[in-house]
Amino acid sequence: MAIRLLYSNALTPTESLPSGAIAISDDGKITYVGPLEGAPRVTGKTLDVRGLILVPGFIDIHVHGGNGITFGETGSAAEELRAYSEWVVRGGVTGYLCSLAAPDAPSLVKLVGRYVQAMKAGVAGAEPLGIHLEGPFISKDKKGAFNPDWLRPPSLEEAEAVLEAGKGWIRQITVAPELPRAGQVASRLRQAGVVVSLGHTNSDYATARAALAGDYTHVTHSFNAQSGFNQRAPGAFGAILTSDQVTAELIADGIHVHPAAMKVLLRCLGTDRIALITDGMAGAGLQDGSYNLVGQTVTVKDGHASLADGTIAGSTARLNECVRNIHQLAGVSLPDAVKMASLIPARAMGLAKRLGNLSPGKDASLAAIDGNANVRLTLVRGKVVYSSL
Repeated sequence: MAIRLLYSNALTPTESLPSGAIAISDDGKITYVGPLEGAPRVTGKTLDVRGLILVPGFIDIHVHGGNGITFGETGSAAEELRAYSEWVVRGGVTGYLCSLAAPDAPSLVKLVGRYVQAMKAGVAGAEPLGIHLEGPFISKDKKGAFNPDWLRPPSLEEAEAVLEAGKGWIRQITVAPELPRAGQVASRLRQAGVVVSLGHTNSDYATARAALAGDYTHVTHSFNAQSGFNQRAPGAFGAILTSDQVTAELIADGIHVHPAAMKVLLRCLGTDRIALITDGMAGAGLQDGSYNLVGQTVTVKDGHASLADGTIAGSTARLNECVRNIHQLAGVSLPDAVKMASLIPARAMGLAKRLGNLSPGKDASLAAIDGNANVRLTLVRGKVVYSSL
């Protein structure tokens, strides 16, 4: 159904349009973004969104689940995707990558296959855009919340098996570059069109810098689970800060990264190279309690998810909350904060041809928010999937 959204401010997000309109075609594409007086008439519905801000739909490229769902836990990929996609639109997310992990290679290949089948079938709500494998080729020294028994040395054989099972749906794989054969695996993954992300790494500066100048084009949750910065040993994080082109993830939940550290990353990389993520886990959106994540039991207390030893284990934040936090805690403008949750992740994962900004020809996957990033309306490909107007 064709739709007109009228009387809104819009963040495209590279341009701010006051008191404008957006028109959407029957096939879910944006056909007009501009002044109210120039808005074309449509045969479908008209929504008055005055007082709200229209933004591109948020894209979470690193999330393990939420609202009681852990991707890969129940064995029913279709049901997990359905339930998660219907819930996450309340936070303005219109697309996401499923972050998956499994205890061994055969299990991972089967898990990927199940998710590919479910993604091909499609679901209502937010759009599953592909798969992110956070490992298994990551460092046990920087395992974070991972069960160490789930981690393995890089293997071309396993990489080929996963790529075959993925059928083109694997968008991103996190790899620690210091591990044996990591370079060979990273090269093969990039050749296959997969984004290779540096993360869960204890590498030194030279190794990390060489990786980021080569086949690694992205960074998994900056600051967390990577060798830190020292003036005589800059570590992996020093390589990130001095990189010239990579995109880096940031969990702006106010727990994983201090606002001052956020500002350091912002000053070095800028808002055009930082993608906000949630690293969300099953406890997101729910009360305190115990949940499962990557082979471990996680306790959530006062919104803080951790293992028994205190290790942070994913996040309970929603992506619109991360937009609010980077705006309020780190002083990023709202247009830039929106960009970091929409256009930047879309670019990083090769999705910007149809997602990430509001312009004619793009998918009408967007949200209407207030000045505190509270979500009032979400559309995915032109369909209203959430509304509290």
